[in-house]
Amino acid sequence: MNSKFYSSIKKKLSISIFSLLLLLTNNALANTSINVGPTIGEQAPKISVLNTQEQAVNIKELSGERGLIILFFRSADWCPFCKKHLIELNEHAEQFTKLGYGLAAISYDNTDILTTFADQKNISYPLLSDQKVQTMQAYSIVNSEYVPGSDHYGIPYPGVVVIDSQGNVIHKHFFKGYKKRVKFADLYQQLKKDS
Repeated sequence: MNSKFYSSIKKKLSISIFSLLLLLTNNALANTSINVGPTIGEQAPKISVLNTQEQAVNIKELSGERGLIILFFRSADWCPFCKKHLIELNEHAEQFTKLGYGLAAISYDNTDILTTFADQKNISYPLLSDQKVQTMQAYSIVNSEYVPGSDHYGIPYPGVVVIDSQGNVIHKHFFKGYKKRVKFADLYQQLKKDS
């Protein structure tokens, strides 16, 4: 009887440990950097976006003398992690512009949502709308969990692309999960070191 009892406990313990490891692995994979987006060293794809005044803008117009930092985000409407990240970028905006970079953030949100969020949070850089998903497709960052026709089709994997003054991609970082994001203090230090 003791051997059946210990065997049963051993089996339950093994299942519990396996389940825990599976859960930890899934969480780790959800928060690791993924290799999507434009190739580093190559020309950045064109952007096809509208600003909050519903005017088309391009990389050159948005860039500073050293280039452009683009934050790709899911939504300023329903994604609390995105809202926090947009505010964090705003807190570092002056540092980046002093380094010579322009800033912009792109999502599939419409211009009304972006205007409301920018006004409420005093965002100092342009929030841009890619409702036709042309930019997300050009950058190869459309989240594959959502198919055309679904409410969330067009959201990108959250991440950052840095483009130099020649229009080349010099940095990119994207995540599959929605919680982990680029730390702007770290990005600032990296760009400052590279300058």
